[in-house]
Amino acid sequence: MTELAIGHVTTDCAHAADLAGFYAALLDRSVDPGATEFFATVGRESGAHPVLMFIQVPDRTAGKNSIHLDLHAPDVAAEVARAIGLGAKHVADFAEYGAVWTTLADPEGNLFDIGTGQA
Repeated sequence: MTELAIGHVTTDCAHAADLAGFYAALLDRSVDPGATEFFATVGRESGAHPVLMFIQVPDRTAGKNSIHLDLHAPDVAAEVARAIGLGAKHVADFAEYGAVWTTLADPEGNLFDIGTGQA
C-alpha cells in the first residue's frame, strides 16, 4: 500500500498573495500568515487538506492549464456569481457526462469549475 498523499495543490502565478487572497475568499478561508508576492498558502494554518500553495514564477506555461480545481456547491449559480464578484471571469457553461458545471478563470487566467458534484 502506498504512503503517498496529496499535500498541496500548487499554482504558478505572477503575485502569490493576491491570488491566494482570491481563493481564500472564494473558499471562505484565510490566507496563511507570512504571505508575500512570491509565496502564499491557504489552509496550512487551519489543517485543511489539500493545502493550496501559490508560487511566483517568471515563466508561466502558456495556454490552457491541464489541471484545475473542481469546486462543488448546492447552488452553482450563486457561487458562480460570488466568484465573478471576487474577480473571476465566466468562460463557459457545460452539461455533460451527467453533470452540470461552469468554467471560470481566476484573476490570473487559471481555469476552475463550479458544479453540482454529481456525475
